[in-house]
Order: sequence, then C-alpha cells, then structure tokens
Amino acid sequence: MRSQKSFREETNTGTLYIVPTPIGNLGDMTYRAVKTLHEVDKIAAEDTRNTKKLTRHFDIATPLISYHEHNEKSRGSELIREMEDGESVAIVSDAGTPGISDPGEVIVQAAVDAGVPVVVLPGANAALVALIGSGLKTDHFFYYGFLPRKKKERAIELDKWKSFPETMVFYESPHRLKQMLRHMYEVFGDRKVSLARELTKQYEEFLRGSLEEAAEWAEQTELKGEFCIVVEGGVAEAVSSWWESLTVVEHVDTYVEEGMRSKEAIKQAAVDRGVPKRDIYREYHVEE
Repeated sequence: MRSQKSFREETNTGTLYIVPTPIGNLGDMTYRAVKTLHEVDKIAAEDTRNTKKLTRHFDIATPLISYHEHNEKSRGSELIREMEDGESVAIVSDAGTPGISDPGEVIVQAAVDAGVPVVVLPGANAALVALIGSGLKTDHFFYYGFLPRKKKERAIELDKWKSFPETMVFYESPHRLKQMLRHMYEVFGDRKVSLARELTKQYEEFLRGSLEEAAEWAEQTELKGEFCIVVEGGVAEAVSSWWESLTVVEHVDTYVEEGMRSKEAIKQAAVDRGVPKRDIYREYHVEE
C-alpha cells in the first residue's frame, strides 16, 4: 500500500488538484476552490471559453489550457510530466466535479501511477443535489450517469438494472429525455421518479411523480436544460437475468462491445447461462 499524506509531507513533484465549479450559481464556488485556482501553475479546463468567464469573475489570472475527452490522454501525459517537474495543476470541468461524467478519471489514474499527489476539493455535484431533493430513499443509491443513446444498448442496460433495489440516478439531455423516459417506463414499469432541471439556477425545478406521469409530461413539454433523473429502486427477481432476452450471439457481442476478446466473451456467456463453453462457441460462430 502506498500512503499519500496530502498536507503533511514534502514531495519533489507538483500536485494534481481536482476543483469543482458551480453547476449554475456562481455563489456556490468555495473560498478554497478560488484560492487553489489562484495558486496553481496551470488550470486544465474542459472548455477554456467557459472557464474564462469563471476566472474573470473571480479575478484569477492563472494560465488556462484545454483538457477534454478528445485530448485527455495526450494532454494528460504532458501535464503529468510537468507535475513530475514540480508544477501544480488544477483540473476543472464546465460545471460540477471533474471525474464524474466529465474528464478527470484518466489523469487521476495517471497521477496515482506516477506518484503525483492528488487532492480532491469538495464542491458542487448535480447528482447529489438531485438525489437529496428527490424525496426518495438516500441511504443507499446507485449513480449511473448517461444511458447509451442507441435503443438496443439502452434496453440491455435498463434490463440489467430494473430489479436493482436501491435508488438510481441518471443524467440525460433535453433532446433525448422523451425517448429515455418512455423506454425506462416500458422496462422498469411504473414507479416513483423525480426529475431535476436547471439545478441551483433561477429556474430550478423538481418534478416528482411516477414514471408514467413523467413520460407523459415529457411528451407534452418543450424541454430545456440538462436533467437528473432519480428513480425508485425495483423489486429483486431471483431468477431474472439481464441477458435472458438476448440470443447467444447478442449475449457474446455485448461483452465484446464492453472490451472483452471474443474468447473471453464466449467463456463468460457460458458461465452466465450455465452451459458448456463449446456450446456457446459453436452457436456463436455458426451464426457469425
């Protein structure tokens, strides 16, 4: 085990700071976040245009550099080298906490591997605001984020989680919300749900009711703003499995799409179905 004493040891490297930014209300920027952005050598921002508005508001003159999903590996390597040479870097996203459905996870892993200290500041997060304000159970919950865009892939994910007993939190954009809620209602059945939009902003709104009501509301409404969807947990089904509605080929291909090699995917599908691996292999390759 490697120990990192974030504030009690001298290091020869810089530090990677994960700095949350407001999700709508600038008043939610913490004193510590502003101080950190003033003091680091560089701010790596998801969109420098958005972050410039923030830094101007708080009179922060620290240099900005872009760091987003399309360059996070190459730019991340540059930043790691700079931190190994003693510079400190703050990662910010457009809104909320980096690393949660935003760039950040990859560079944190790289910093840990390189022995660069990682300091995470607490701050704004839409999922937790939506969960706490939902009126649903909060003692245990599951954060998913954005469901797949394609219906087949979304169906696989929804079927996988329909019997999960704890409250679930999803994100969705306004132009996909109608399809997502209708599909969720079809797979999950009717259960309690809370929709949260424009969180912390002037037009913040919580809509609480059932999934059927939410789907009907979305069909009849001009949707604006990003949404957090908080859904009541389901009833566990002891014999139900996420893959039961899939063919053998679809079952194996699901694992392949998640990054497994076909040999590993065939083996896992055989374990899931409780059948010999050779049976899955034969059927999968016959239908290819």
